[in-house]
Amino acid sequence: MTHIDAGAELDPVHPAPVRAVASTGLTATEVAERVARGRVNDVPVRSSRSMGEIVRANVFTRFNAIIGVLWLIMLVVAPIQDSLFGFVIIANTGIGIVQEWRAKKTLDSLAVIGEARPTVRRDGVASAVATSEIVLDDLIEIGPGDKAVVDGVCMEADGLEIDESLLTGEADPVVKKPGDQVMSGSFVVAGSGAFQATKVGREAYAAQLAEEASRFTLVHSELRSGISTILKYVTWMMVPTAIGLIISQLFVKNNDLKDSVARTVGGIVPMVPEGLVLLTSVAFAIGVIRLGRKQCLVQELPAIEGLARVDTVCLDKTGTLTEGGMDVTELRSLGGSDETYVRKVLGALGESDPRPNASLQAIIAAYPDADDWRCTESLPFSSARKYSGAAFSEGNGEASTWLLGAPDVLLDTDDPALAETERLNEQGLRVLLLSRAARDLDDPEVGKDARPTALVVLEQRLRPDAADTLRYFAEQNVHAKVISGDNAVSVGAVASKLGLTGSTVDARRLPGEQDDMGKALDKGTVFGRVTPQQKRDMVGALQSRGHTVAMTGDGVNDVLALKDADIGVSMGSGSEATRAVAQIVLLNNSFATLPSVVAEGRRVIGNITRVATLFLVKTVYSVLLAILVVSWQVEYPFLPRHLTLLSTLTIGVPAFFLALAPNKERAKPNFVRRVMRYSVPGGVVAGVATFVTYLIARHYYTGSGALDAETSVATLTLFLISMWVLAIIARPYTWWRIALVASMGGAFLLVLVVPSLQHFFALKLVGMTMPWIAVGISVVAAVGLEVVWKWVDRRGAA
Repeated sequence: MTHIDAGAELDPVHPAPVRAVASTGLTATEVAERVARGRVNDVPVRSSRSMGEIVRANVFTRFNAIIGVLWLIMLVVAPIQDSLFGFVIIANTGIGIVQEWRAKKTLDSLAVIGEARPTVRRDGVASAVATSEIVLDDLIEIGPGDKAVVDGVCMEADGLEIDESLLTGEADPVVKKPGDQVMSGSFVVAGSGAFQATKVGREAYAAQLAEEASRFTLVHSELRSGISTILKYVTWMMVPTAIGLIISQLFVKNNDLKDSVARTVGGIVPMVPEGLVLLTSVAFAIGVIRLGRKQCLVQELPAIEGLARVDTVCLDKTGTLTEGGMDVTELRSLGGSDETYVRKVLGALGESDPRPNASLQAIIAAYPDADDWRCTESLPFSSARKYSGAAFSEGNGEASTWLLGAPDVLLDTDDPALAETERLNEQGLRVLLLSRAARDLDDPEVGKDARPTALVVLEQRLRPDAADTLRYFAEQNVHAKVISGDNAVSVGAVASKLGLTGSTVDARRLPGEQDDMGKALDKGTVFGRVTPQQKRDMVGALQSRGHTVAMTGDGVNDVLALKDADIGVSMGSGSEATRAVAQIVLLNNSFATLPSVVAEGRRVIGNITRVATLFLVKTVYSVLLAILVVSWQVEYPFLPRHLTLLSTLTIGVPAFFLALAPNKERAKPNFVRRVMRYSVPGGVVAGVATFVTYLIARHYYTGSGALDAETSVATLTLFLISMWVLAIIARPYTWWRIALVASMGGAFLLVLVVPSLQHFFALKLVGMTMPWIAVGISVVAAVGLEVVWKWVDRRGAA
């Protein structure tokens, strides 16, 4: 056989021949030779941005460029006090880089723990290796839930069925036989086998797509896209306003050049909400670190935000509400079957499956293998079929075929054994039916005319933390829907034990139309006998009714639904395919970690909404003040040092603490609209009140030093109004929030009373009349803010 070139195209209909590889796999020498030639699956697997990308993203921004140019100008023409804003930007950028680097380290370490390790056969020995260690022609073993990480050709197949829907869109699993193509990104739903790698590394294009889809990212979230939209509007406002201000200060007033430049820069700098992007990145990064400590791997950063917006969470019962293991509690013979013989059958069935699921593992533990029984053919368990099977040559030479699966699928509707099954299901027990088939396993209707032989009763272990987690979701007004492939009555009993109330529905009776299905899903709580395709349809039906849906699961039957859900959550012990498509992986397999993720997302969204209002109030009043200055043809009232002081005390320091504070408020949509409806009226009130004070001061003060006195009372007015904005944003009050606001006020008071600080910041209140007028105007403005924001609140609630 000729060797296929790793870069050649493979025709899925007429595949090219591949170099024959022994069933023992490659030898160590052959592996070393391929590594030396670079025939390795070296697609870079990253859980986060590289250090270089982090530095570039934090340093080379549009606003850093604007601020940087203005900073260099101020270093030349003005005292160092007027250049403080540049040092603040450097500090902010450094904080952003450090925090994201910390988040990167956390993510990278967690990604190593959660990384898939395919089983590769070399020198006749099967062992797990890292995905990046696979070489061309490696023989890779696969079973239920395993994902094909490279392109290849099937060499061995035992009832192997592969789902390629994530690549081709075809919902039905494809039966694979030796010689058939295996596509990277597809996953096994039933059976087992082995395939030979024919394309590795960057040449396995589908693998690249799958890796790209599950890679950590900082984009595509409502929060970040909303902030980008706001910054775009700010840029549009800044450019014409800044040009008008420059002309006004440099040419119209004929002031001293350095002073004019300083006041021009003082008008432009506060228009830039420079700390908003930083605080968003820091809040997300710290969220990743906090969740990482709880063994929660966030594969896509916006998932933290997304889960906070979820109003419906779909839970798979097995592995989520219950632990993976089960115990056989009872064996009930039917139709006078010999129990000893039934035990032999069950032991042989357990031995026939090389990759038993949780139910079969319990049976294997309870019933030893019959050594004199030989399996001649097997039918692996499939979530779509709801049963598995095997044909045997018994010790006495007699042949028999057996099926093991769901009683309500294998039994006729009038069979008396169904009533017994129902009674057991009502107790929360899982029941499997053992039937002797009258047809061959390859018959499409192999279950027809099968003779019921015994009921196998299994008890599932409830997760000790499941009840508390479900209670948390109920308290947070998040609707829980249990979606399981098991019997509906049994699933309903388990849900009831965990305190979940609501109707139980057999999914086989659900309507097929999306709208009708959505209505049924809104009414029901527990759904049993759900097929993998139905899980996907149910997620889509909920989304069509305006729900934001999270899906949890750990089995291969959950993959399609996890992929389509707004947020997919997989258990760390789940199948490789579920971990690959999920945005969040609970490495400790604890369903109880989910509330932490929800809480973290709510903290990020709620707090960023708060601090965004603070930043944008400053932007609005800065633009408005510049427009008013240009219109009235007067000097800009502030130097950069004044606005640096105000920004630090009323925005920078408070925003940092508020952005990281606890916040349980449920996330709401329309981030931009909600932020702007507060910041625009707030900024207008602050800008108008400050300019009125400034105009009054211009008429009140005369002579030398008048401009400094006017600037000081204008600064006092703007500070008091900004403090009131901060006081509103900080609600509801706690001891530390009150202390935060009070300490910021105390710091400003310190500047006003300490002579050296007065001189440094060029702030000195002259006389008593004008400062008290400034206080009075600030009080009126504060009342106006309360009235306007209460009106906005009522409009938003309406």
